[in-house]
Amino acid sequence: MPAKPKLNVVLCWHMHQPQYCNMMSGEYQQPWSYLHAIKDYVDMAAHIEAVPNARAVVNFAPILLDQLSDYAGQVRSFLREGKTIRDPLLDALATATLPTQPESRLKLIKDCLRANQKRLIDRFPHFHRLAEMARWSSAHPDCMSYLSDQFLVDLLVWYHLAWMGETVRRSDLRIRKLIDQGGNYSLHDRRTLVGVIGELLSGVIDRYARLAKQGKVEIAVTPYAHPIMPLLLDIKSAHEAMPAAPLPDLQAYPGGLERSEWHIREAINSCEQYFDFRPRGCWPAEGSVSTATLHLLEKHGFRWAASGESVLFHSVARDEKLKERAREALLFQPYHVQNGKLACFFRDDGLSDMVGFTYADWHADDAVANFIHHLENIRTSGEPDARRIVSIILDGENAWEYYPENGYYFLNALYQQLAAHPHIKLTTFSEYLDAGNGAAEIESLVAGSWVYGTFSTWIGDRDKNRGWDMLGDAKRMFDAATSGGRMDSEQLAAAQHQLSICEGSDWFWWFGDYNPADSVQDFDRLFRMHLANLYQLLGKEPPEYLTHAFSHGTSGPGPAAGGVMRHGQPQS
Repeated sequence: MPAKPKLNVVLCWHMHQPQYCNMMSGEYQQPWSYLHAIKDYVDMAAHIEAVPNARAVVNFAPILLDQLSDYAGQVRSFLREGKTIRDPLLDALATATLPTQPESRLKLIKDCLRANQKRLIDRFPHFHRLAEMARWSSAHPDCMSYLSDQFLVDLLVWYHLAWMGETVRRSDLRIRKLIDQGGNYSLHDRRTLVGVIGELLSGVIDRYARLAKQGKVEIAVTPYAHPIMPLLLDIKSAHEAMPAAPLPDLQAYPGGLERSEWHIREAINSCEQYFDFRPRGCWPAEGSVSTATLHLLEKHGFRWAASGESVLFHSVARDEKLKERAREALLFQPYHVQNGKLACFFRDDGLSDMVGFTYADWHADDAVANFIHHLENIRTSGEPDARRIVSIILDGENAWEYYPENGYYFLNALYQQLAAHPHIKLTTFSEYLDAGNGAAEIESLVAGSWVYGTFSTWIGDRDKNRGWDMLGDAKRMFDAATSGGRMDSEQLAAAQHQLSICEGSDWFWWFGDYNPADSVQDFDRLFRMHLANLYQLLGKEPPEYLTHAFSHGTSGPGPAAGGVMRHGQPQS
């Protein structure tokens, strides 16, 4: 019997945040882009840098890259010229004077509690004590005047120390000194911390660019502002996987093909701007694909895309040549649709979700051993096949705050053991294709995403559908205002960019009554703000309904991981 070939394994991490900046005022409404940069994006680069034979695909949403670049410039300008940082939380850490109004101080305190209690707060005794005081103060706002500036300073410093990447905590003597100090931080201490943050923000994109040049990372992109392209192309494609779902009044997104191509072109331009090469691969927003989407990506020069396994099996069920085959014979290879060449890979939902959710509560060595055991079973099952490839695809930023030490031990062991394993080949999607591995043919794809193989996370309930109707209203106004050359090129570019922000998927992800109320209210407000800004840029009065919240979320426990992540398969 011939020897079993090595098993191809791809770790694909998706890095993405929506646009939190109010493009009219320049002020950031939420701090998550810079916080994930100093915690997760730097750590993920460091783990790959530390292992000589590590490989990974890192997919960036271009709208995130723009924010990282903007934040780096802001901190640089603050340190060099004293210019104000346009993020209230980071500015509070950096500037000498703290807010004096009780309402502003209360907001600052609440903002500094937005962290994983077990992993980011309780881990540090000093931060734990400050957080207990902060929670008491939040519940007793009439006592706000008794809180000293020093309390606020220490709370701000500890919040940012807790959000610091584990690899930075272990290697940067300045950060270690601040942690050991414990409290009574001075303005100089704060400036030191801001300096570290600035260095991390300024260097993070370049670190991935170097890894790409070394061949350790393949950089892929999502269409610019993370839109659900199949719905832009055909909103009724939602019925392919969920035929009974109610849809918006909007029958078709106006100019959806043109807008999809705009997002694709801007993504390619972004990759060329930040990494100096044209991307070959694309993780469409939320793995959202359709036959038309793959053809469009191929038209623009992409060689591969990826989605969730449920999309594959929904599609296989309609393919007479494939529908009788077993999961193991179907999942571990790429496919191209009829009359297309682009290879589409499909996520192993079980293993990807083990990394995203289950392993966070395991000892790192046990988790990695279990993960590799599953891979070994895949390798030895069935006939020998050198084309077999396992695609591990998940969020590269939100999972790690649920792991001890930001996933330090798990990720270190994962890369070390996969890279050294005699029967596993860590690779990238392009490297796999370059080795001559072809894609099987499938008749067509049932439109869907990596979440359940449907678009139920973005369309099909009252609030999500209302969001689409509001977006459709704004797009029709955009079309009317920009027709006939009524705007100059600069005005048109600004309006197109603002429209793209409104077309992002994140707003729709959060709408609905099953997500935590605080998060839903944040994203409801952001969506309405971005739409109102679009009307302003078009010289039109925003509609009255944009002044009213329309999605409120739940006051109950909400979904796993606070709603920031989903499982690929429905959970019982």
